[in-house]
Parts: sequence; structure tokens; C-alpha cells
Amino acid sequence: MKRMLSGFAHFCAAAVYLTTFPAFAVDNIESATAPDLTSVRAKIEARNYAGALAELRDLADNNQQADVYNLMGFTLRKTGDYRTSLTYYTKALELQPDHRAAREYLGELYVETGDLPKAEEQVALLKELCPGGCEELEDLQKAISTKYGN
Repeated sequence: MKRMLSGFAHFCAAAVYLTTFPAFAVDNIESATAPDLTSVRAKIEARNYAGALAELRDLADNNQQADVYNLMGFTLRKTGDYRTSLTYYTKALELQPDHRAAREYLGELYVETGDLPKAEEQVALLKELCPGGCEELEDLQKAISTKYGN
């Protein structure tokens, strides 16, 4: 599975590199039928993780969207529920392997849990997804540097 995901990530990175896309917000859903995440984002920004989780659980039940799962993982990680957070990041990446925010946040999860090699794997994948650099890559590298001094 890991090899298949890595191969798919290479394919997606090449597609992103060879195609010009508009810049999207970290958790922007491209579908016209996607749920509105404005309220969730506001709750997360206000650190109202319980409120965000309640809203996200309802959304996750009815929407198989990478951004919903990514934000669920982010919110769970912020509450210290690393195991469940990992589950939601994994779901987000199964739906959208090139989801840069999910890669960043998964890497930050690994930093927080002391798994530097897995965090570095996410750095490598982000370098493939955004060869010219991107905010997600910079943020993950900063988190690693802050914790490990690299």
C-alpha cells in the first residue's frame, strides 16, 4: 500500500508540475456540492475544537471530502487524540493523495508524536507536490526544525 501510495504521489506531483492550477486555500474544496466550511474554520481559529468537532462529525457522515477529513484530523490532533487524527488524515489522503494540507498536518502529527522519519517522508512528498516550494512545506519544515533543531 505504501509503495502504491508513493507511486501515485509521484504521478500526482508530475501532473501538478506539468499543469497550471489556480492557487487554493489550504482546505479549499473544489466541488460545487462541497459543504461550506466557513463556520468550522472560524471555530478552529477560535480554538473551539469541541464545536468544530461536532460540526465536522455531521459533515463527515454525509460528505466524503478530503478537506472535511483533513480538518477533522487537524481538530482531533489539536485535542490530543492522535490515533483518531491519523485515521482522518489517512482518509483524506486516500481520497486526494496530493492534498498538501493533509500531508503537512500528518507530518506535524508525526513531529508531535516523535516520529521524525515519518515526518521527513511527508516533507519529501511535499517537495514532489510543490517543487517550487509552498506554504505547507515551509510550515512542516519549520515544525521539524523547532522540535529537532534541524
